[in-house]
Amino acid sequence: MKISTRSRYGLRAMYDLAIHQDGPIPLREIAQRQGLSEAYLEQLFASLRKGELVRSSRGAQGGYILSRPAQEISIGEILKVLEGSTCITDCVGDSGCDNACFCPSHPVFAKIQKSIDHVLYTMTLQDMIEENDTGAAGAVPARRNEQ
Repeated sequence: MKISTRSRYGLRAMYDLAIHQDGPIPLREIAQRQGLSEAYLEQLFASLRKGELVRSSRGAQGGYILSRPAQEISIGEILKVLEGSTCITDCVGDSGCDNACFCPSHPVFAKIQKSIDHVLYTMTLQDMIEENDTGAAGAVPARRNEQ
């Protein structure tokens, strides 16, 4: 499984929003702190709003806020909204696999998926904040080649 740029940037933006929850945060500020394109964030936040993970407000003091406390938003929810699926392969997804009963690879893929789902759906934005070395500063170290 490879996490897309969409998910990496979306997760960074949600983390930033979670650590700066003093009120609505303009995307411009998140873009500056995270070194991301504001136009790209607009696309991501449209999906996050539709997925009911963030709320928006308009006006001079407008911006985005989390729809629920950080400890109630799982990393899996965020990635599912941004990606549509977090499955490593179609055969372990919602549609299942017609060959599961005789495919030698299926049990392996199912175990891998179960482990991934456990991490994604038990780890929250709050856990991410607590585990991150940058703390409330929210700064991202100089960009390295992301693979």
